[in-house]
Amino acid sequence: MVRVTARRRQGFTHDVEIQGGHRLVIDEPETDGGGNEGPSPTRAVAAALAACTAITTEMYADRKGWDLGDVEVDVEMEYGEASLPRSFAVTLRVAAGLSEDQVERLQTIAAKCPVHRLLAHDREVSITDRVELMR
Repeated sequence: MVRVTARRRQGFTHDVEIQGGHRLVIDEPETDGGGNEGPSPTRAVAAALAACTAITTEMYADRKGWDLGDVEVDVEMEYGEASLPRSFAVTLRVAAGLSEDQVERLQTIAAKCPVHRLLAHDREVSITDRVELMR
């Protein structure tokens, strides 16, 4: 289990602590009433998808002994109703010189990153919500 805690700094700006000593700032854009001091929660999801795709393909390529060179992943997220993400377009860029078979395999592996699988509803996930009153 991993614990993540968001604590309000001011307005919609939150300091987020992730178990293991990591910290993020999550906020909303000024156009939505925030201070734009960090990415919005949905933009952080797109960032997680980009990073997860990169890491998953790099791990696979390392095991295969493939040189991917510099790896770059772009995620274009389109919003739908109620500011909910509607679609994600993921582009993986790697070094030229890979075979057609290697490129096909990387595309398959990229779609197996845990964040991709979560967003694509490849796994059943449960969320339990509760409210506790602080003293």
